[in-house]
Amino acid sequence: MIVTQAISFLALGTLSFIFAMIFSKPLLSLLKRYQLGKQIRSEKDTPVFAGLHKKKEGTPTMGGIIIWFTILIIAGVMYLGDILFGGVFSQLNFINRAETYLPLAALCIAAFIGLVDDIMGVFHMGPRGGGLSMKGKLLLYVLVATVGALWFYFRLDWNVIHVPLWRDVLIGVWYIPLFIFVLTATAFSTNETDGLDGLAAGVLVFPFIALGIVSFLNYKYDLAMFIAVLLGALVAFLWNNVYPAKFFMGDTGAMSLGIVLGVIAMLTNTALLLPFFASILVVESLSVIIQVLSKKIRGKKVFLSTPIHHHFEALGLPETNVTMKFWIISGITTSLGLIIFFLDKYK
Repeated sequence: MIVTQAISFLALGTLSFIFAMIFSKPLLSLLKRYQLGKQIRSEKDTPVFAGLHKKKEGTPTMGGIIIWFTILIIAGVMYLGDILFGGVFSQLNFINRAETYLPLAALCIAAFIGLVDDIMGVFHMGPRGGGLSMKGKLLLYVLVATVGALWFYFRLDWNVIHVPLWRDVLIGVWYIPLFIFVLTATAFSTNETDGLDGLAAGVLVFPFIALGIVSFLNYKYDLAMFIAVLLGALVAFLWNNVYPAKFFMGDTGAMSLGIVLGVIAMLTNTALLLPFFASILVVESLSVIIQVLSKKIRGKKVFLSTPIHHHFEALGLPETNVTMKFWIISGITTSLGLIIFFLDKYK
């Protein structure tokens, strides 16, 4: 059984990668044809960022479509194949009410909201002509997270959080605000991390691999297969997003991936391991929060620019250097998180 599931995991991941690689070519042509390129904020608002990235203006955005479109196509094909033919499709069908309904729903909703935001940005709509404001995005993150929290609490009766190396803790109705915080934080952090070629996609590979392992070892095989498909599409996107990027992820990718990361962490009851699995996302968000608070309270900046990857760029480090070092840090901390998970599971 375990061997069969592992083969299904690898098969779906490979299929997803191949499909996403093929799909990326017509998508790139479409984005270029309609000039759906990234708009760089004005030098007045973000002088350091604008100076470092002005040359990237016009690079096609919304490349995150590759990821969620691939997931939906493969999920649909396997589901319909299971109904019509059975056999191998039954083995590869990962649509499961208990494990994958909510991640798929969250993916679709967040991807649509992000897509609208990206389109607004391309056509200079919204506050300052750059799509939704950060406050607007946060509000939408909270709304999506609230729907998920209410579903988990009232429909699935989730009210327990697992403390690694200790035990499950009953938190009752406090599960709702915790769920909202986790999903909002992962969505916001992913959005903030998506600032250099290959950074967000590369960093996200590690926590999704970790959550895939966690799901597999906890016998959540359908969730593990969903993650395998996501990883295949994510790696294919990364292939085209490393420096120099052919296209950017956009909010349609960053928001959907961030929300799904939070949902899977809650489904596997590993939310308290996210600071290890997604350490770079945590650091990126903290840098923004510290910068904002410092400017309001002290009237001074702590960093040359935020999120913190722009600070290192401003110090003179090459973009590829920053990206690779952040990948390495993410790999190390994710490994530490998995060690804690194994110690906890097999203690």
